[in-house]
Amino acid sequence: MATPNLGTREWLALTGLPGLGAGALVELLARQPQWPDGWLAVLPRRAASELRLWLDHPARSPLEARVDAALAWAAASDDHYLLHAGHPAWPGLLSEIADPPPLLWAWGDLTSLAPPKLAMVGSRRATREGLTNAAGFARELATRGWCVVSGMALGIDAAAQQAALDAGGTSVAVLGCGVDVIYPPRHHRLHARLRDAGGLLLSEHPPGTPARAGFFPRRNRIVTGLSCGVLVVEAAEQSGSLVSARLAGEQGREVFALPGSLHNPQARGCLRLIREGAVLVREVDDILAELTQWQAPVTPATITAEASGRDDDPLLRWLSGTPTPADVLVGLTGLDIAECQRRLLTLELEGRAARVAGGWVRLTAA
Repeated sequence: MATPNLGTREWLALTGLPGLGAGALVELLARQPQWPDGWLAVLPRRAASELRLWLDHPARSPLEARVDAALAWAAASDDHYLLHAGHPAWPGLLSEIADPPPLLWAWGDLTSLAPPKLAMVGSRRATREGLTNAAGFARELATRGWCVVSGMALGIDAAAQQAALDAGGTSVAVLGCGVDVIYPPRHHRLHARLRDAGGLLLSEHPPGTPARAGFFPRRNRIVTGLSCGVLVVEAAEQSGSLVSARLAGEQGREVFALPGSLHNPQARGCLRLIREGAVLVREVDDILAELTQWQAPVTPATITAEASGRDDDPLLRWLSGTPTPADVLVGLTGLDIAECQRRLLTLELEGRAARVAGGWVRLTAA
């Protein structure tokens, strides 16, 4: 998706126009219209009329109330954010999918978006073995510097996200409702944990939006779109997790599946994925071997241990094997652009960081 020079107010107005879904906006963005005249020229008639009213007479436009409410929500707390293409923390991978969300409401620790991410999905009616496997894989991924992405659903989702946070790692939950809506209600403690350090709640729906069945399949494209790959832990043959696997494949992401017993109905979906070409996974190294270009060479524990030694530059905390743009590093560290660039150059000369396509990466010590 193109990243035109639009501010948050403009994105809010565009997403509030009638008849403009994510797919339609992607098509319009590909034409790179200038703001505002170019947009007025390419929008459908009704949407163009609504935008013109907002531009000329905002007080008379219903868009203004939507814009003001969203901005008020973002200003109400230091951990409320409105993310869009061009925002320093916008996940670049998300812009590569066919229909990225034009706007995301975020609540929690925005630095959770920095590490490389793996989606973990599976059955809501998971077996004890499935829950144990989900927790074990998530825990080890977290200790290796990976962020676990899921949907905070019952079963596999929740087990994976709780384990990642328990291990001191990061986890991002993409919701099929507003970020302030706790669904399912029994996950109120997990919802609270995901608002704290290391966690983040994301939604393409405004706060207060109730959960609806039709939102969840659309939510899944964001779960997989944020991630380098998706691990299906346990799934029946007719399962929403298989939809996530299909979306991941269409998005060019790696698909992984845990094998299971032939006699376990909750394993049949995974066995089918493996038959169709998904990577059979026995341990975390099977996943990381397929994702070498996204390796996170340091873990939180490594960073802590090295902080008293030569790796004392705070920039290193935010660098991993995933390219991070300099403007994102500016936002994460609070440094000004000149100081950030100076420190990056120093780290590059010392052989501790490197500039690659898409940003900066941390180099593994020799």
